[in-house]
Amino acid sequence: MSNAFAQLEFDTKAKFAVLMDYQSGTVLYQKNADERMEPASMAKLMTIAIAFEQLKRGQLRMDDEVFISEKAWREGGAASGGSTMFAELDSKVAVEDIIRSIIIQSGNDASIAIAEAIGGTELSFVRMMNEKAQDLGLENSEFANSTGLPDPTMYVSARDLGNLARYIIKNYPEYYPIFAEPDFEWNNIKQGNRNTLLDDGIGVDGLKTGHTESAGYGIVASTTENGRRLIAVLHGMSSKKERSEEARKLVTWGSRNFERFEAFDDGELVGEIPVYGGEKPKVGLTGDGRIDLYVPKGSKRCLSAKIVYNGPLIPPIDQGQEVASLQVWCDDNLIQSSPLYAAETVEQGGLVRRATDALKELAFGWL
Repeated sequence: MSNAFAQLEFDTKAKFAVLMDYQSGTVLYQKNADERMEPASMAKLMTIAIAFEQLKRGQLRMDDEVFISEKAWREGGAASGGSTMFAELDSKVAVEDIIRSIIIQSGNDASIAIAEAIGGTELSFVRMMNEKAQDLGLENSEFANSTGLPDPTMYVSARDLGNLARYIIKNYPEYYPIFAEPDFEWNNIKQGNRNTLLDDGIGVDGLKTGHTESAGYGIVASTTENGRRLIAVLHGMSSKKERSEEARKLVTWGSRNFERFEAFDDGELVGEIPVYGGEKPKVGLTGDGRIDLYVPKGSKRCLSAKIVYNGPLIPPIDQGQEVASLQVWCDDNLIQSSPLYAAETVEQGGLVRRATDALKELAFGWL
């Protein structure tokens, strides 16, 4: 999609960016949102997602103790020169403290320790990270470690990080408040939360920053300013100051520049698209809950909308599978893209149906 997405009055110095509505997944702004980028410490969001999942399932408890191995101490501890909780070699640390270190301090030693505790080895844990990425439909992400330390085989996209943040907020509300805690102390060393937007009075309550020399500065932020939760991802900036300024600009613009209009209720059909060789010729489309239109103020008269999908759509198609998007335009500017999902399961059709669709394609092309 065009980098002019929703860019009626906004641009950012970030190389990669996305702004999405938490409730529906509707994208309000994007810039190189699907291009691969080095995640830096924002990769720890997947580490945290798996830890939260283990806690919710009862496979891990907050008062369980995690062993600080030589690998965790050497690659993620004070001697490594990276972000650390300063855990001592061969010590044991409660899961609750490990999680706070990962979220607040971005502790690399804590990340490796929890990965080893859950997966046995960090390599096994990485396989879990990539399986989870596939389960969540993160199509442009591949993890190589639990920390986000530079690795040429590891990448994410801004859109994937936004969807990962959305998953964490939605599925683990009991743990999410940790992201807004201002500081954490371990080994008599207090470190402040690296997300400086928490103190800016614009409703930001999470989630994670990241930085490496090669990738630049990035952030995944979420705000509830003006009563609506937004998720912003920005990466590839030149300094901490620029990161804070650009993130503040994007979330403030998103919170204050849009008017909301109800479009489709939860479960209401948005439209239908054809299915090639299916037991049914078409499949209905719904949103992820209610779909609202978020229109830049003063732009109501220029609106148009269309359903966009990559065809032909070939069965089997599962109910709830993302198959299309609802795009809203203002003149030549794409101002919103809302994911659409199959309203029902469609299996492969019989020989007659497949033959009929094949003849249609030969005669008319697939519509």
